[in-house]
Amino acid sequence: MVLITDVKFYLSKGDFWMDLLQLKDKNVIVMGVANERSIAWGIAKRLLEVGANVIFTYRKERSKGKIEKILENYTDYNSAVIECDVNSDESIAQAFSQIGEQYGVIHGIVHSVAFAHAEDLKNRFVETTREGYAFAQDTSAYSLVAVAKAARPYMTEGGSIVTMSYLGGQRVLDGYNVMGVAKAALEAAMRYLAADLGAEGIRVNAISAGAIRTLAAKGVPSFNTILHKIEETSPLKRNTNQEEVADMTLVMLSALSRGVTGETIFVDSGYNILG
Repeated sequence: MVLITDVKFYLSKGDFWMDLLQLKDKNVIVMGVANERSIAWGIAKRLLEVGANVIFTYRKERSKGKIEKILENYTDYNSAVIECDVNSDESIAQAFSQIGEQYGVIHGIVHSVAFAHAEDLKNRFVETTREGYAFAQDTSAYSLVAVAKAARPYMTEGGSIVTMSYLGGQRVLDGYNVMGVAKAALEAAMRYLAADLGAEGIRVNAISAGAIRTLAAKGVPSFNTILHKIEETSPLKRNTNQEEVADMTLVMLSALSRGVTGETIFVDSGYNILG
């Protein structure tokens, strides 16, 4: 019998961790790795460590190069890097067709894709352009729908789709602007997908991570202020990190969360519960 006090010890043991999650040899797609500081990379790294086969997708050639550079230290693991532009239905269809041919079954997807034009984050929200609004929605929210549709034929054993959200999708956060509206749409899309795909054994959930220093976070003008505020006022009196978000994401991808779908799980030191 494993006691709560023993958890940290046992989680440090690779075999126990792998057996607990049952992700060994599962085929999981990770979308949105920009560099080693990315939340998506933290998740991918954990997945590789527990024996999953990780398929990375990229939009531009420079992103492909960065992923391949990171993977130079992981040559003993099973991984692949495949082009997938989430703003293009043709590119998505081609990517998932290639993944299907190579791996047969998709067991999980990590959707960590979001983007908005810099001016639409820096300007007042009322000044958001029509083109900027549409682009943020297409890239950050509709892409989840498009990816789920393309993956569905290959998720023949059920599976789990996890997308990355942020508190700005539920509350007004200074400087988050159009991205906050896109995250709100993302979480709504997640719930509708969960309802639509549940009968096929496909679960869809969101992880709402706290403020973490990533490349995307640099685009939010008030980011440093948010970091300090969370550290001072959150119940845990600290910020979360890449590893904590990765661990919770693995739980949501695994059989441990088999009864959970349509939920937004907060990993933010409890900051979201404050008024």
